[in-house]
Amino acid sequence: MCGNIMSAPLPAIVPAACRATAAVIFLHGLGDTGHGWAEAMAGIRTPYVKYICPHAPVMPVTLNMNMAMPSWFDIISLNHDAEEDETGIKRAAESIKALIDQEVKNGIPSHRIVLGGFSQGGALSLYTALTTHQKLAGVVALSCWLPLRNSLSQSVISNNKDIPVLQCHGEADPLVPLIFGCLTVEKLKVMLNPSNITFKTYSGMPHSACPEEMMDIKQFIEKQLPKINIL
Repeated sequence: MCGNIMSAPLPAIVPAACRATAAVIFLHGLGDTGHGWAEAMAGIRTPYVKYICPHAPVMPVTLNMNMAMPSWFDIISLNHDAEEDETGIKRAAESIKALIDQEVKNGIPSHRIVLGGFSQGGALSLYTALTTHQKLAGVVALSCWLPLRNSLSQSVISNNKDIPVLQCHGEADPLVPLIFGCLTVEKLKVMLNPSNITFKTYSGMPHSACPEEMMDIKQFIEKQLPKINIL
């Protein structure tokens, strides 16, 4: 990936322990960087999987009084019916699609790539998966919502109608309430194959991750990205 895409630094990478035959691209939340999630992914790593945790560019965020911070797109409000940064969301999705293309050029086909993210990064991973022509292996959507859900239609989704989705949410999340996750999963079940969507909630978990959730992510990744024999 070129360092100038979205003016962000190069991603944090957890390399495969052996030859990489699959990849996970995981997007952090608002105000964070890829380093923390790279460390988390290292804790559940699978030997043949490469983990890529890009950093969002720094930009003013309306929700936080226009303070500049790492953000994939602007967030005006966390209200369910809030105005959304459509231009920024679409631009960010294009940058993630470019990152997927780069991995394909590196020798990992898109159907061996799982896209995921936490909070704002999870929202972007869902939107990107629904709008890309690249066929992906799966999506991991943590503590998030579906952006631009009212303008998305089934006709937009081309290659990923049957994509497996693991959606996770803390039942005690004060920032992105559980209802956001519930509404998102219902919308996804209408747009995608509902039998491929798994929604897990975690009692007492706030806007964060927990060991049980990380193990669920590991199992999902290993199911969607099984080991392949290389001649």
